[in-house]
Amino acid sequence: MSLLGPRPAVAEGGRTFHLGTLTPITPITDTSPGGKILIKVLGERGFKIGQNLTFEARGAQGDVAKLPALIAELKTRNVDAVVIVGYPTAMAAKAAGIATVAASGIGDPVETKLIESLAHPGGQITGISDVAATLSAKRLSLLKDMSPKLTKVAMLWNKDDLGMTTRYQASAKAAQALGLTVQALGVREPDDFDEAFSVMNGDPPDGILMVADALTILNRKRVFEFAAVRKMPAIYENADLARDGGLMSYGADVPESFERAAALVARIFNGAKPGDLPFELPTRYPLVINLKTAKATGLEIPPTLLALADEVIE
Repeated sequence: MSLLGPRPAVAEGGRTFHLGTLTPITPITDTSPGGKILIKVLGERGFKIGQNLTFEARGAQGDVAKLPALIAELKTRNVDAVVIVGYPTAMAAKAAGIATVAASGIGDPVETKLIESLAHPGGQITGISDVAATLSAKRLSLLKDMSPKLTKVAMLWNKDDLGMTTRYQASAKAAQALGLTVQALGVREPDDFDEAFSVMNGDPPDGILMVADALTILNRKRVFEFAAVRKMPAIYENADLARDGGLMSYGADVPESFERAAALVARIFNGAKPGDLPFELPTRYPLVINLKTAKATGLEIPPTLLALADEVIE
């Protein structure tokens, strides 16, 4: 939990605005990368900590059942807007009727009925979306570049998360279009990973695609280790997973998403209604390759794939 700045009803020169953040895992605090970006961009737009802005952070630490209570807490703190990560968080915020900006991880918000349309969200939510079908096809083509003999890909996702289920479905459809067989491994809790690993041991895939949400991210090291021991190429959805030991990642640039989320918050502070602000799509999608992981596990990254990388970890 984080509370920055004084809490007066009126700051010097006018009103004080209250920003909240909520994620299914660790809080986006003032010292976290995402929090620093929010504070910086809002400051550039005239909303400054200690002057006319306060900042509160909450995180469910992997227990999504806590999200409604945490959003209710923020509502009692009279936040003017909340920046969230993850589809379950977005649903909790929607139910609470708080002005919400989704920074990442919500899947296809139209497909899940979170909003009416990207151009006219309606309700109390706006934010950053992604093009799951296009991204899925690109991730699978990168996995095939890594392993040209790829014919069967295992997909790990949280099947209790509708946002991630729609992303898995987009990935599976893209795989079939590329002529790949999909090994569907939906999980609901940490113990389910053992069963998923057992299925892959009995019927080995040629590669793994992990759909990122609170459950899979909290169990990422187990996936990294499984893939490493079996010298199995795997691709993940965000750069932090590759930097943390995953082989490679391709997805929206998280700093850019937080910068644009902060800009949307500023517009809400200035009087715009979230439902009138179109959802935005990221413009930067870095490919990150962890060469250290590749060398440690005996996997050789083709030079043509290395040449495409925006970041190589050695």
